[in-house]
Amino acid sequence: MTFTLGLIKASLPSYFPEKHGVFDRAVSALEGLAAEEGARLVVAPNVPMDGHQARAAMSAVLSEGADFVILLHGGFTMGDVARTLASFDVPLGFWATPEPNHEGDIQLNNFVSLNMSMSIARGVRDLNKSPIRWYFGAPDDTALLGQLRQSIKALTMRKAVRGSRVGVVGGLAPTFYNMAVDQDALFSRLDVEVEHVDIHQLTQAMPDFADELVAKELRAMGAAAEVDGVTEAQMDLTARMVLALRELAQANRYDALAVSDWPALQQDPGFHPGAAFSWLEEHDAIPVASEGDVMGAVTQLAVKSMTGKVGCLLDMTSPQLAQDRILMWHGGGGPLHLAEGRARWINHPMIGRGTEQGPIYGAIADYCFALGAVTVLRLGRSGASRFSFEAEVVKAPEAGFTGCRGWVSHFAADGQARSAYDVVAAVLDHGVEHHFVLVAGHWEQVLSEFGEWSGLVTLGIKKR
Repeated sequence: MTFTLGLIKASLPSYFPEKHGVFDRAVSALEGLAAEEGARLVVAPNVPMDGHQARAAMSAVLSEGADFVILLHGGFTMGDVARTLASFDVPLGFWATPEPNHEGDIQLNNFVSLNMSMSIARGVRDLNKSPIRWYFGAPDDTALLGQLRQSIKALTMRKAVRGSRVGVVGGLAPTFYNMAVDQDALFSRLDVEVEHVDIHQLTQAMPDFADELVAKELRAMGAAAEVDGVTEAQMDLTARMVLALRELAQANRYDALAVSDWPALQQDPGFHPGAAFSWLEEHDAIPVASEGDVMGAVTQLAVKSMTGKVGCLLDMTSPQLAQDRILMWHGGGGPLHLAEGRARWINHPMIGRGTEQGPIYGAIADYCFALGAVTVLRLGRSGASRFSFEAEVVKAPEAGFTGCRGWVSHFAADGQARSAYDVVAAVLDHGVEHHFVLVAGHWEQVLSEFGEWSGLVTLGIKKR
């Protein structure tokens, strides 16, 4: 999926963007930025001066697949250009560059034009639902390029989510009502299609894979993480689940999966698929959300576009408010790249324990997160909301529970410091659905812009 940036250059002939190199420098800067972000740039062939010419310019870049269109006010631009472009249902940016000098005759007058364009656009477009971003700066301005880069990342996320397909295998985990999704609302808001798959389709496919394919998968998994105490039979089931889920995703063009990992799979074939989920996320970059969590899978898709890797789906497990830290943990279904050191494949420690039947193992991934900057987020409410915060993975006296885990502290939201109590209070007061996705790095600004382009309500974190 390649993101395409469209550029429309505009000016009246009585102003001089060509003389001052505005257009050429802007095209060069955007070409470089697009190349760095794995995108491409298309430029309208005409310089519109009225609504008719603006429509032709927009049609030209849209025919080239533009996902985001920037109107560059190279010089003063007539208001019907902005009004016409704003009438198109496409993400828009309005850009003006500074004056080359501030004596004598005015050369560009494009900030006035930018001001006019933004106010005109408000009359023909609901900017709360369909925003227009404004940019002011020279093509070589570092701050401007950072803003444009952020917009490209945010809109690439939007494109990755829109039109995606999530395969739900086995439905929602029993009584996890908070993760239920209104599929029509999700499709309407984010254009995400959800398709349900009978879990027996998966389990019936597992025995049919050739032994050599299973052995090849196991060799790759063993090279990536140490097998520690898991029986050959359980690792065999894990590899067969990997093959079955991979085939299911490829055959049906699923961009992500949401799989009910309990209780049906403990009855047949008798294991837990956590390690299979980990391996598909690590090796294939296919998000696999446990417990049938559709919005967890959608969050993973957005994260994958933003960072280039699948994040880790987790519970907010054990706040230690006095120590200002929170344990983020889940039972071993996360990708390996987040690990501090080498991960292990171990037996699932919980399923069946304390029952007459006894433990039913199955392999999971076991590791602690590498120390450093992380972002924790959740897209929720059937595609209507965004919750996120930045933090740091820190050392604590206790390592955390078996599985994928790490203590997070030094919280921030909206650029302001927050406490563990602030975060916990926001989660509980908003009723944010578990799970949460943890990714390496600080991404709050990109997520905020993604939320704006996608019409998401921000579930904020207040200072208490």
